[in-house]
Parts: sequence; structure tokens; C-alpha cells
Amino acid sequence: MEPTKLYVLPQLPYGYGDLAPYMSEEQLRIHHTVHHQAYVNGANAILRRLDAARKENADIDIKATLKELSWNVGGHLLHSLLWRNLAPPGKGGGKPGGKLADLIEGEFGSFERFRREFTQAAVSVEGSGWAALTICGQTGRLMIMQVEKHNTNVYPTFPILMVLDVFEHAYYIDYKNRRADFVEAFWNIVNWDEVGKRLEECMSIKR
Repeated sequence: MEPTKLYVLPQLPYGYGDLAPYMSEEQLRIHHTVHHQAYVNGANAILRRLDAARKENADIDIKATLKELSWNVGGHLLHSLLWRNLAPPGKGGGKPGGKLADLIEGEFGSFERFRREFTQAAVSVEGSGWAALTICGQTGRLMIMQVEKHNTNVYPTFPILMVLDVFEHAYYIDYKNRRADFVEAFWNIVNWDEVGKRLEECMSIKR
């Protein structure tokens, strides 16, 4: 059997202190090196467990294993997207341009309306989860996706353009239990160039 191909914690495209004052160095460092790393480690442990069971032709609790794998892989992939759709103040924030701005205007009526709906989705996630901006490959419409945990209420096959983590671990050092304040701060460090780039990549794929 081939050696297991494993997940790797991605490097951030900026320094740990570069998102201040909207996200502190301590908050970002712990989020990346502790919480994201835990999902990478968890997913890799399950992959090794599956490889061992298959090599030995041993039985394994598939239902429990796949549920655990979904949790960890989802956490890893969503965090990997998150880091890239953030940018230091001055480089992030403001409003998008180009095709992304046109689609937001066409779908939501205005950027302000989109921002309000996305904010409401993030603030109102039950328990822990994410808000995401996605695009439907069949209709070409932008859609907001409210993800519980890392893997519940996901629209299958929809590419994700932008995400916001609203697990408490994403903001508890800086904002305590004030999720709404964290979501408001997020709009100052959105990397619209990256979100627009993802949109262009999605639209270039024939479906």
C-alpha cells in the first residue's frame, strides 16, 4: 500500500500581528497554530487509522470514523480558505470591485444589503460554525451558506468564495463573547482581491 498522503497546516500569507487591531497577534497565532493544527492532526490520525485497518483487513466503525473525518477535514479546509480571504488593514476591507461587485449588486440589490445578510448569517449561527459566500454552478447565483460546526447545512458541490469562522476560538481573546463585534471587525480585513480571484476561477470551470 502507498504511504499515506497527509494534510499540512498552511502558512499564513501575512504575519501574526498584521491583522491588528481587528485581530490581535495572540488571537491569530492561537487560532492558527493550536485550533487549525488540531484539525490537521485529527484528520491525519484518522487517515492513518483507515490505512492500518485496510492493510490488516480489520473491521472499523465506519459510521463513527467518517463522521469524525468530516469534522476534521471540514475544519481544515474552511480554515485554509479563511486565512486567504483575510488581509491586513489598508489592503483589505472596503468594497469589492469587478465581476464580484456586479454579481453582488445583481443578487442582493446592493453591497450594503449583502453585508447585512452575511452579517446576520454569521451572528445567528447556532452554536459554532461559519458564514460563507458561495456560488451555484447551475444558476450562477451567489448564495450565503450558514454552516453549523464544519459540515452541517453545506450546499453540496457549491464552491466557497469567502468564509468567516464564528467558533468562539476565532474571537474569544479579543472580543470575549461579543460575536457581533467580531463580525463587524471582519469587514475591515476582507481580502476582496482573493474573493474575486476565487470567483473568476469558479466561473472559468465549465459545469
